[in-house]
Amino acid sequence: MGKASRDKRDIYYRKAKEEGWRARSAFKLLQIDEEFNIFEGVKRVVDLCAAPGSWSQVLSRRLYLPAKLSPDSRESDLPLIVAIDLQPMAPIEGVIQVQGDITNARTAEVVIRHFEGCKADLVVCDGAPDVTGLHDMDEFVQSQLILAGLTIVTHVLREGGKFIAKIFRGKDTSLLYCQLKLFFPLVTFAKPKSSRNSSIEAFAVCENYSPPEGFNPKDLYRLLEKVGSPSGGEDLDCSSGWLEGPNKVYIPFLACGDLSGYDSDRSYPLPKVADGTYKSLDPVQPPIAPPYKRALELKKASSHGIQELEKLSLDS
Repeated sequence: MGKASRDKRDIYYRKAKEEGWRARSAFKLLQIDEEFNIFEGVKRVVDLCAAPGSWSQVLSRRLYLPAKLSPDSRESDLPLIVAIDLQPMAPIEGVIQVQGDITNARTAEVVIRHFEGCKADLVVCDGAPDVTGLHDMDEFVQSQLILAGLTIVTHVLREGGKFIAKIFRGKDTSLLYCQLKLFFPLVTFAKPKSSRNSSIEAFAVCENYSPPEGFNPKDLYRLLEKVGSPSGGEDLDCSSGWLEGPNKVYIPFLACGDLSGYDSDRSYPLPKVADGTYKSLDPVQPPIAPPYKRALELKKASSHGIQELEKLSLDS
C-alpha cells in the first residue's frame, strides 16, 4: 500500500521510476536547465554530494551519452563528470566517482587531477542535511554545507563558470545571497516546478564566476572552523541584522519548469492498464550503504533472537 499510495500522491516520484531516474530530484536539475541553459558548452562538471546519483544521471544523459553516440566523437572530446560523496554510489556511465569530503582541500586536488590540471565549467550540489523540522536550525546547517561547497568551487571552477546549489529559504537568505554575490555577478534563486510548494528548498543559480581581486581560496577554510571560544576571544556577528535599510538586498526569485505541467503537491490517479490493475515499480537504484542499514541489521538480529527464545520455550 505504501508505494502505491506514494505513486498516486507524488507524480514526480512515479515518473522518476518510469523514466529510470534514481530519485525524483532529477527533474529539478532538468527544469533548472530548461530555464537557465546551464549545460551549454559544458565539458567538465563536478557533482557535489552526489549520492544516490540522480543529478549525475542527468549529467550523464545530457552531456556524456550524446557526445559518446555522436558519429564524430573522439575519446578526448567526451565530457568529464566527477561525482563526490561520502557515501558509495552505484556506477553511472561516464561518471567518475570520488568518495570524499567536500570540506577537505585534498578532494579538490583529486578533481583537478581527473581534469588533467584544467578546471570545471559547472559545479552542482543537491546536498542537504537530515532535516529536523526546526527551520532556523535546518537553514543554518544547510548554509554551512553551501559554504563547504563554495570552498571546492573556488578551487575547481574556472572563471566564467556556473554553480548550482540547494538552499533553504529563511530570514538569513539575504546574507547568503550577498556572500554568493561576492563571487558571482549574477545570482538567482529558483524554485523548480517539481519542488513541493510546502518545502523551504530552492536553488541558487550562480553564473559567471568572478572571484574578487586578490582572493585566496584558502581564506574560506577559516569560515568553516569554529570562531572564538567559551573562554573569550574574537567572535564574529553572523546575523543578517545589518542587511537592513540602505543595505537591504532584494533577491531575484524565479519559478522554473513548465507551469502547466505536473503539480508536485497534487495527487494524480494511477494510470489504467488492460487488466485494471496497477503495479508499483521498485526504485531504480536502492541505496548501497544507507544510514539506516545498521538499524535494520540490529532489528533483524533482535527479531531472530526473540524467535530463538520462543522456540526454546516451546521445546521445554
